[in-house]
Amino acid sequence: MDEDTIADLFSAFGDVRTRRLFGGRGVYADGLMFAIEVGGTLYLKADADHAALLESRGSVPFSYLAKGAVRTMTGFWSVPEAALDDGDDLAALARRSLALARAAAARKPAKTAATRPKKKTPRG
Repeated sequence: MDEDTIADLFSAFGDVRTRRLFGGRGVYADGLMFAIEVGGTLYLKADADHAALLESRGSVPFSYLAKGAVRTMTGFWSVPEAALDDGDDLAALARRSLALARAAAARKPAKTAATRPKKKTPRG
């Protein structure tokens, strides 16, 4: 799935951008990642409630193979097939994912500039 296709799918969000991310792409709106695309499959950010809704519609969690074992990330779930054909449905699901990304960003403490330790002055 290319960047233009992703932008078209999420056109309701305005300026959607993608960035390379471990063999796929992170999907960003307002500077916040709310979805990922890996191997042609879109996955939406999800908490337990959103994941339950997505799972009830046939979605599966994002998983990958690492060191011979399957790793599952329950924080991202595939977009239901029906939503890919219904822009309003996809927008509603993605709005929830973007709201989760916003809430997570609001919980993070503000970054502060690193300070250098003061130089020791020789005594004497």
